[in-house]
Amino acid sequence: MIKYIVVIDVVGLELNHIYSGLVPNVANVAAEGESTRMEPVFPALTCPVQTSILSGTYPNQHGIIANGLYDRDNYVTSFWEQSSALVQTDRIWDKVRKRQQQNKSSNSLSPSFQSFKTGVLFWQNTMYAKSDIVVTPRPLHMEDRMIMWCYSKPTGFYDTELKERFGEFNLASYWGPFASNKSSEWIAKATEYTLEKKRPNLLLTYIPHIDYSAQRFGKNSNQVRDDLKKADELVGNIIKKSVELGIKDNTQFIILSEYGFNDVRTTIPLNLKFRDEDLLHTRTIHGKEYIDYESSSAFAMVDHQIAHIYVKEGFTERARNMLQNTTGIDKILSSEGKKNLKIDHERSGELIAISDKDKWFSYYWWYDSGMSPVFAKTVDIHRKPGYDPVELFIDPKTNSIPLDPYLVKGSHGRPADPLTEEGYSVYISDRKSDNLKSNSPSINCISVGKYLNSLIT
Repeated sequence: MIKYIVVIDVVGLELNHIYSGLVPNVANVAAEGESTRMEPVFPALTCPVQTSILSGTYPNQHGIIANGLYDRDNYVTSFWEQSSALVQTDRIWDKVRKRQQQNKSSNSLSPSFQSFKTGVLFWQNTMYAKSDIVVTPRPLHMEDRMIMWCYSKPTGFYDTELKERFGEFNLASYWGPFASNKSSEWIAKATEYTLEKKRPNLLLTYIPHIDYSAQRFGKNSNQVRDDLKKADELVGNIIKKSVELGIKDNTQFIILSEYGFNDVRTTIPLNLKFRDEDLLHTRTIHGKEYIDYESSSAFAMVDHQIAHIYVKEGFTERARNMLQNTTGIDKILSSEGKKNLKIDHERSGELIAISDKDKWFSYYWWYDSGMSPVFAKTVDIHRKPGYDPVELFIDPKTNSIPLDPYLVKGSHGRPADPLTEEGYSVYISDRKSDNLKSNSPSINCISVGKYLNSLIT
């Protein structure tokens, strides 16, 4: 009888890795049950894919259309906002909580489900989530420094338990030029501790570090091979802990990833292109140029290989023509295209651009690097109007982020390609399920989300 479900999100893991000899622990899980390619939702980015898996719905329903958002009313872009309230549909823990509350008085639930406990470590948009256990990074930006801190539930779980045993979670190992497998090690230890001390019936956790090497060096690099081995070691440790706790036979392990990578060789600075066409305007403040969202007719909120193009009324055709004349753009989605890919949500751009497989979109808009905004050479994941993978590098001469987008070797976000089998993630479980029909060439991550929800409801 299954009492516990552990979902491990190993970013960058692909189906072919199972047969590479690099991940024996993961391969053993697949051998015990099943494995198949998993098609991410579009766009194939962390926040949309995670939310779709947790809710069993597409971005046009849950509203997470990228890793960032643009507030049209207040002319503000923001990336990596953690609030759970941004998700516009129920996720798995919400459904558990609602069912428990609805049936509490009627005694129609079994005592085991009435006490069913959920936990989520380091998945996105989980701050203030209704999961029983939550841990997510939430640094405090003070006047003179940044305090490395994690929001947690129960209150104090991070401060008085995890931090006391494993030390402070180092955000520098989680993102930026010093990002490494140290972040995954800390999260894996926290996962083992949570299993032992909190014993959630459903626990979702995150192994992020392969993502860093894939972007820095490319998906087939030696660094990715080494990071796969490390990720497999951490997965093995989590499974071993379940054996030590005597719960392995009652636990279903699910290992998945969010997207597959594409090797890239060049970038497209969309906002600079819009500026060339006098569609994007800037303001100079203290000798630095910033986008003037109020007066701009179009700009791009970029995210890896996709870009939401926000266009003011009357300028759509000019923006579309510019995109059509830009080398390296594979597709331009308007209303019908957005609907077909289920990204037709009010938060989406009027147009969405998809790059060629070997290219990605940078957010840059300046002609002279000396005029680049203050945040350009810093690790600043919130204020840039786009995801910036160049933050994974450092210029040792200036001790700052180099303004060299050609350093980036791997990216993602495009729809998976059934012809080349590129862009797919993976689903692995030590238990077989007829519901998923995983003997087919691939499954959709929406199916996985619905399957997860079926396991607990």
